[in-house]
Amino acid sequence: MKKKIVGSALSVALGASVIFSGGISKSSAAPVDKEYIVVFKYQSQLPAGYEKLIKDAGGKVTGKLDKLGAVEVSSTNTAFLDKVKKSNLVLDAGVEHTIYPEKPVYQEAVTLDDITDGADVYKNYQWDIKQVTNNGASWNLAGGTGKTVSGDDIVVGVIDTGIDYNHPDIKPNYAYGKSFVPGYPDAMDEDGHGTHVAGSIAGKGRILGIGPDLKVAAYRVFGPTGGAETAHIADALMTAADDNVDVVNMSLGGYDWFQDPEYATKDVVADVRLFNRAIQYAIQKGVTVVGSAGNNGVDISSPGKLAGDDKGAVHRSPSSQTMIRVSAGGALKNLAFYSNYGVGKIDVMAPGGDLGPNYDPATKTGRDNSYLCYSSVPGGYSGYAGTSMASPKTAALAGVIIAKYGKDVLKPAQVKQIIQSSAEDVFKPGYDEKAGFGLINAVSALK
Repeated sequence: MKKKIVGSALSVALGASVIFSGGISKSSAAPVDKEYIVVFKYQSQLPAGYEKLIKDAGGKVTGKLDKLGAVEVSSTNTAFLDKVKKSNLVLDAGVEHTIYPEKPVYQEAVTLDDITDGADVYKNYQWDIKQVTNNGASWNLAGGTGKTVSGDDIVVGVIDTGIDYNHPDIKPNYAYGKSFVPGYPDAMDEDGHGTHVAGSIAGKGRILGIGPDLKVAAYRVFGPTGGAETAHIADALMTAADDNVDVVNMSLGGYDWFQDPEYATKDVVADVRLFNRAIQYAIQKGVTVVGSAGNNGVDISSPGKLAGDDKGAVHRSPSSQTMIRVSAGGALKNLAFYSNYGVGKIDVMAPGGDLGPNYDPATKTGRDNSYLCYSSVPGGYSGYAGTSMASPKTAALAGVIIAKYGKDVLKPAQVKQIIQSSAEDVFKPGYDEKAGFGLINAVSALK
């Protein structure tokens, strides 16, 4: 089972505008010069003497995350980890992993010729936005569009591939953009994923988002080649918190395979610790953090079971208990066939799209593209399916809830509680492993 889910110690991908369609091969290649993450015991600062410690272990500091108590290190010393872990200043250390986006497998472009009789994309295609807003009824409630009485902007940070800020449906609500991709200072989306996410949140034009008056800010971590170091994503999340955004959407998905059989399932590698610290940093600064559940169609509640016959454990990451974790549903309020699930791992379900009730994942027959989630992409519109499409709708719901009460009034835990308690039961009464507390509903949440 583990081999179907992960290949190396950490293989993380956008949780994405894709439906998982195959295994990830295990890599045994080990470069001479490696990049590492060193996480110190102090969570809010780097300890005195850390540079000497790294140097004495044969490493060179290449990046600092002062507020998270961690550094990036480059070293050619094969014994670097053994040496650095001996220090009582170090909580954990490990190889820093590169994160790659999964490319869309199921998508359908919309051409303007498809839109006839003066109708718009929202009317013809966006069943998912209608499902969450009760056909737009939530937009008539206080805060429902994302506009506050005070006039303060409610900003949703999108940690992703960037945003096409020139797209006519995004431009009115684009706040700003920052890039964490070395050599690419512009936050412009060159993939499509981030723009699709942004449209689901705050689209205002031919498409409509859950909160058409919310603002979106791009925190670009993926460049045209698709790779991103863990530290850059953590840095983006930390920066978004410092910028006082109200919500962050992380449509990221991955798994950690602990190959050392001596690891207990409660243990985590350095990358996971860094992710969790960044999430906690944001939440403590008042940011509601939302993330996708993943597209492998598996139960992620048991690390031991995910490992199958292999010794060790497989963990979903990032997957902090304090963030809001979202599974994906279809137009018929079903759990999408690709969506991960699991007791204690899912908080709510939101529309992520699928290929219709007649689609057979085994034979790949019976596909109906009208069940995909349609939104903006650079140069136009497209339908995607994935938990990445479910997460931003929940992030947008968090945004309109905050808009109702006012900026910096509610704590993230209060926002999460409102989203959970107002969700619609769609499977078992109360909490269940597929939808968590239920399918999100903006009207119920705002009432």
